Amino acid sequence: MVEQVDGGTTAPVRAGAARRARRRLMRWARWGDASGDVRGGSPWTRGRVLAVLAVLMAGLLAFHRAVPNSVGHMGSLLEAFLPWLGVVVVVLLGLALLRRSALALVALVLPVAAWTCLFGELYLPGAEPGPGDLVVVQHNVSDENADPAGTARALAEGEPDLIALEELVPTALPVYEKTLAPDYPYHAVRGTVGLWSRHPLTGARPLDIKPQGIAEGWNRGLRTTVHTPHGEIAAYVAHLPSVRIRASGLASSWRDESAGLLGAAIAAEKRDRVVLLGDLNGTVDDRGLAPLTSRMNVAERGFAFSFPAGFPLARIDQVMARSATVGHIRALPATGSDHLPVAARIAWG
Repeated sequence: MVEQVDGGTTAPVRAGAARRARRRLMRWARWGDASGDVRGGSPWTRGRVLAVLAVLMAGLLAFHRAVPNSVGHMGSLLEAFLPWLGVVVVVLLGLALLRRSALALVALVLPVAAWTCLFGELYLPGAEPGPGDLVVVQHNVSDENADPAGTARALAEGEPDLIALEELVPTALPVYEKTLAPDYPYHAVRGTVGLWSRHPLTGARPLDIKPQGIAEGWNRGLRTTVHTPHGEIAAYVAHLPSVRIRASGLASSWRDESAGLLGAAIAAEKRDRVVLLGDLNGTVDDRGLAPLTSRMNVAERGFAFSFPAGFPLARIDQVMARSATVGHIRALPATGSDHLPVAARIAWG
């Protein structure tokens, strides 16, 4: 065992470890290359496998709709995590630089361009707030939330006009009602979803978005009219069925069917101005939400990953609108839920 520290033994040991780590990285960078030597060949012949992977990433980004959904909903599964392909591109870039491969670096222009076209706009600054804008908060508060009062106070802190909640359980509902009542005198609850408003609400009714095969008593949708100083708005709150990732792929049939029912209800809505708030258990890139995203505008700025709260990977809590622009959407600090709240500003056209 080596114990000497001041006699010059530690530095060589560390240097040797660094050399071994560097050799491992070199092997990573040149795997699949015929040359096998990072110094062999030219920059235009090294890194062929990295170049192929870069082209593959570009194809997945640019043509993700071409990935079939017939087996295991693989298209939807890819689209649920589509922005994270950017991380793969960054890893490929690091390996290409380590490999000193001009071929791979040029090939990486393709996925970088594809990712930028899809998501780069989300980083741009949004429009300036207008006097008639509607500020909304959407949150799945979790039926296991141990601090509903603290959650309610946190959501009201930004003084939004509307607060939509899902997974309301009978034991927690009175707490939300009492805590929000001073600032939100109007509210409507149907089943496990609810809407709190600074403005009067009328005509609240349940919305039937229950897929076949789900037991009776499942009620996760409501529709009401919000009477704002700038006009009346049809407001929808929904909580679509959960999806599961299994060995066979993405189990999303109930979610997709429910999205179709919700999309049909919005298509039949007579009011021009419509806002949809909810835990839709899908991202806006997921084709399973096409019945909604084809009829509604989604947020133009911001990622706002909302689930899971501990390490958010996707935004499945959505704010959509018709005859309006949904500006920057952002995630709010964690509450007692397994979701993060999201907030957005809606500007009516």
